[in-house]
Amino acid sequence: MGRLFGTDGVRGLANRDVTAELAVDLAVAAAHVLGDVGAFDGHRPSAVVGRDTRASGEFLEAAVVAGLASAGVDVTVVGVLPTPAVAWLTSELDADLGVMLSASHNPMPDNGIKFFARGGHKLADDIEDAIEERIGEEWERPTGSDVGRISHDSRAGDRYVDFLEGTLDTQLDGLRVVVDCANGAAFDVSPRALERAGAQVTAIHAQPNGWNINDGCGSTYMESLVAAVRDGGADVGIAHDGDADRCLAVAADGSIIDGDHILAMLAMSKADSHTLAHGTVVSTVMANLGFKIAMQDAGITVAETAVGDRYVLEEMSAGGFVLGGEQSGHIVMADLAATGDGVLTALHLLAIMAQTGRSLTDLSSCVVKLPQVLVNVSGVDKDGVASSDAVTQAVEEAESALQGKGRVLLRPSGTEPVVRVMVEAPSVEDAQRLADSIANVVRVDLALG
Repeated sequence: MGRLFGTDGVRGLANRDVTAELAVDLAVAAAHVLGDVGAFDGHRPSAVVGRDTRASGEFLEAAVVAGLASAGVDVTVVGVLPTPAVAWLTSELDADLGVMLSASHNPMPDNGIKFFARGGHKLADDIEDAIEERIGEEWERPTGSDVGRISHDSRAGDRYVDFLEGTLDTQLDGLRVVVDCANGAAFDVSPRALERAGAQVTAIHAQPNGWNINDGCGSTYMESLVAAVRDGGADVGIAHDGDADRCLAVAADGSIIDGDHILAMLAMSKADSHTLAHGTVVSTVMANLGFKIAMQDAGITVAETAVGDRYVLEEMSAGGFVLGGEQSGHIVMADLAATGDGVLTALHLLAIMAQTGRSLTDLSSCVVKLPQVLVNVSGVDKDGVASSDAVTQAVEEAESALQGKGRVLLRPSGTEPVVRVMVEAPSVEDAQRLADSIANVVRVDLALG
């Protein structure tokens, strides 16, 4: 069996891969690994548990809570809230661990289990391995007054919105904003936070029913947001994913502003205010060359990591950096939060617009992106990429054809059963041709069965 944890928790088809039984076992193992932190100073271990709007989150939440309480952990259930809200509450309530039930941007039938350590920090690989190793082990069950207690916090969302508003120095008065909540975890708190900050807000896809999360909406399906911004004459559109740890944007002219643009704008704003630690921003290998050129022109150093906001966070922590992110819209502002936060990102992006009086189109022009094509290849052995001579040769031939005027990136996804082929080239046609060529080799050489 392969490693249970991916790049962002445990994820798969709910009630098939991610079952109630697995949720209980994971919760117990996590309690034994992370709850032990509190055992030595005499206090009862505690946890915060939240979820997104998926129907399967209801039974998985119950299973996780049962597992934690059976292991002697006091549990605060906060209900439907964004992943970063659960991380923040884990820190705010001084809990030993936090648990979020979400599969982020994945389709509704999937679900996932994400853990946070004390302080709301994502887990390092060795901690995840320790949890996985303790699944199913023999353990002494607490009884009587030693079992965990369960409480429900109905004001958790209010306190999170208070926190978000308190991070702003500039009000958003006059800005007309459309926010696409993906029928997910931010359906309530994101519109409220934006309105509290002074924006005129129109919320779309903010009526979750348990089945419609990410269904043709949110940060992976931007068409309806583009139309709403154009048709409504809004200044800007904001798109979240299902658990709202991402933020993408739409300018007034309908152009999509991705994580590279947003990260560049935030970096340059921080550099101007002398708050960009060590003059460095952290991004991943997926960042467009145009982003790197823009940062070089602005005198900002780029530290590069593997794909995944956890790796961005690790680099930020190691280097003492305060800003990092991904093209997908995961933006981490470490001076304000322990993890990526889509609502926090939206507020601070809009604050730059309010402070400068400039449009998003104008602000984002700092990054001139090289055409980039991403092809996802499914139904293949994604673990065989590194050892395939045919794939290696296909990549080398594409790089030779680019003659240093683009790049190729090939990697197995950490959250989905696909291999991602990314090509940047001087033209979309060249990028598409080379990406398709490599994808065909991957499809044939690494075919399952």
